[in-house]
Amino acid sequence: MPNHHEGGVVCNAIDIDEVESSRLNPGLGEDIRDLRKSKGLTLGKLAELTGLSTGFISQIERGQNRPSVTALFKISRALGVSVSWFFNASSSGDRKSAIVRSGDRRSIAYSDGIKDELLTPTLGGGLELLSCAFAPGSGVGTVYSHQGEEAGVVISGTLDLWVGDTRYRLNAGDSFGFDSATPHRYRNPSNEKTVVIWAIAPSGF
Repeated sequence: MPNHHEGGVVCNAIDIDEVESSRLNPGLGEDIRDLRKSKGLTLGKLAELTGLSTGFISQIERGQNRPSVTALFKISRALGVSVSWFFNASSSGDRKSAIVRSGDRRSIAYSDGIKDELLTPTLGGGLELLSCAFAPGSGVGTVYSHQGEEAGVVISGTLDLWVGDTRYRLNAGDSFGFDSATPHRYRNPSNEKTVVIWAIAPSGF
């Protein structure tokens, strides 16, 4: 379930002190690099999208320079996340940790009613694990495909999943797995929130 949502990112009110804290986080460059690579963007493409120089972004990713608040906003927009994506990364402080505390999950809320929470510590590995919450009626109406594999389990609610020409209706406790190259889409057909734990390899948030 990589960057596929048809709705835009929902941006809540931003605390400038949190932005400043994120800007000074020693691991910020690695977080930017991991997110850029997970979206399949080159340094040159990110530079084009942000209006920043390739050399400057490279220095940020290698920890040799710190972005200004304005540059951090440009980078977050280009990577399809709110700047708040980097808040919890700085609060946990240890990129080498093997765990993610429930209060430290990085998340993105979309205007189409879907909210993704990253359950793996970083996007730098080959596996991505998400907790995906679907508001009633929300989902992706256009089929899409990409390289890799996906699997998941419905924790609560109901999920309609289309894989190729087949539609499956999954309820709490049901699980799935398929080749991501097969065209697929999904939606919550119910009047209640649906929560799915979704695994993707390779990582492609």
